Amino acid sequence: MMNWISGNWPDRFKCLVNHAGIFDLRAMAYETEELWFDQWDNGGPWTTRSDAEKWNPVNHVAKWKTPTLVIHGERDYRIPYSQSLAAFTALQQQGAESKLLVFPDENHWVLKPKNSIQWHQTVFDWVGKHLKAK
Repeated sequence: MMNWISGNWPDRFKCLVNHAGIFDLRAMAYETEELWFDQWDNGGPWTTRSDAEKWNPVNHVAKWKTPTLVIHGERDYRIPYSQSLAAFTALQQQGAESKLLVFPDENHWVLKPKNSIQWHQTVFDWVGKHLKAK
């Protein structure tokens, strides 16, 4: 959802936190090993969706400018971490302030205690930096 928000409401938020977000619905449909969620949530296989590109966040990248923290676990097979790498690259190319945090040993959920502490501290620091009263 954060990738959709970035392109459709670029002036709405002071910052965003994108945890394991979908960047490109088409690529996601072919990269995930968890086909049930993709097909159930989006109306069937990619090739049968009548308006699939209408809802694809990648089509709105040109409007991205909100500072965004991107987080992902490399062992996430539900949403492959390449989706977050693409989102981070798009943010960098747009000149948007961005930071990437990747956990090589985590999946969709960050569960290991040390990693959880790092996740929370990074999120709190990011949000705190952008929501300071001026």
